[in-house]
Amino acid sequence: MNILSLFVVVPVFMILFLFLCKDMKQIRTVMVMGASALLILAATLTVLFIQERAVSDAEMLFVSSTVWYAPLNITYTVGVDGISVVMLILSSIIVFTGVFSSWNMNMAKEYFLWYCLLSVGVFGFFISIDLFTMFLFYEVALIPMYLLIGLWGTGKKEYSAMKLTLMLMGGSAFLLIGIIGIYYASGHTSMNLLEIANNLHIPIEYQRWLFPATFLGFGVLGALFPFHTWSPDGHASAPTAVSMLHAGVLMKLGGYGCFRVAIYLMPEAAHELGWIFLILTGISVVYGAFSAVVQTDLKYINAYSSVSHCGLVLFAVLMMNQNAMTGAVMQMLSHGLMTALFFALIGLIYGRTHTRDIREMGGLMKIMPFASVCYVIAGLASLGLPGLSGFVAEMTIFVGSFQHADLFHRVLTIVACCSIVITAVYILRTVGKILYGPVQDTHHIGLPDAAWYEKVSAVGLIVAIAAMGLYPSGVSEIISDSLTPIITKLNF
Repeated sequence: MNILSLFVVVPVFMILFLFLCKDMKQIRTVMVMGASALLILAATLTVLFIQERAVSDAEMLFVSSTVWYAPLNITYTVGVDGISVVMLILSSIIVFTGVFSSWNMNMAKEYFLWYCLLSVGVFGFFISIDLFTMFLFYEVALIPMYLLIGLWGTGKKEYSAMKLTLMLMGGSAFLLIGIIGIYYASGHTSMNLLEIANNLHIPIEYQRWLFPATFLGFGVLGALFPFHTWSPDGHASAPTAVSMLHAGVLMKLGGYGCFRVAIYLMPEAAHELGWIFLILTGISVVYGAFSAVVQTDLKYINAYSSVSHCGLVLFAVLMMNQNAMTGAVMQMLSHGLMTALFFALIGLIYGRTHTRDIREMGGLMKIMPFASVCYVIAGLASLGLPGLSGFVAEMTIFVGSFQHADLFHRVLTIVACCSIVITAVYILRTVGKILYGPVQDTHHIGLPDAAWYEKVSAVGLIVAIAAMGLYPSGVSEIISDSLTPIITKLNF
């Protein structure tokens, strides 16, 4: 069996074993062993990829293909480049830490069944290079979100679950139209991304409507303005680990799909129409940051922060040069790690204080020092402190974006840079409000700090954030070669 297919097989086996579990101990054992296997698998793949890349210049490595439905040329085709490998590493880390953040979940068996199905979709999406297979896994990743939020969420969970589902399914409709259009416009002989990009050509008259449909379809999941409103409500109502997986990985499917499908397959339309979406993403970056400033709910603050940071990913992708697109991938990795850490800590704090309103909290540094220090680290990563992942990702994006000599791109880059200042405002305001000063509620005095399983989740994410911040070239080297084919297509 191809090593890539194991990323789908392992969660499927986790689902099967969960059906056989009879108590909480068995459920936890299955989840920890399965998540650990995925983490080891991602590390093994990374080592094998680096070794194989040293001797092979193939665009995708570990490629395997099986005919699925011959009449429409649909195949189960998998393969990875450096970008896919980085996304698989991110996904495995979030799935692993999310298990520990869900240690005491109610109806744990049912919850983890849907959690594993969500993982199947995420991993399958990142290894697919067939358009239909990619879309199938994309939908598999979206469907469980409704139940995970609607059943295990908090607050307006039914409303949030329905809103998220309707808006993302609306985006999927555009995406399906785009994929079918690409297939027929390219000669309806293959749905393989590499074959369409290298051997076939989509006429520009088709690209002019297929590019917006495809970019919009993926962009909705990437919180593209003004189709972002599902994200804050979904994050606020989702249980902790679902928020971690949702913001940390699921939203990255949008950015990944935009440059893997829309930009790569339709470069002429990307140059011609990209400025429209560049303006929208620029608005997302600044609007998301300003919206976070006025929030008082910890989850809404992080949710609007995610709108800003994910907007920065799409912003960099549309700059269409090597540095900016390298920064986009690094930002996906960085944001995935730090937003997962944020949501893990918010879930921890909410579980003790039973409130997410920053006006009702204070002095938590004395009450829960471990969780508070971790929150400060997450905040510093978010505002771009050197030495942490956020700094290297954002600096790479802004340097790459400013390489454009024209006034339009440089003005938008300067506007996007302003989000750094705004981010510092809401991060430092929140840290000062909830961690320092007098205790606002006497019931908070004596609350327990993080349990061991919560510490495993937080420390694992902090180590990854610090590793990327201190050794960014390791990530950059894996990514850079994989961007060359895309940049070559853009420089037609």
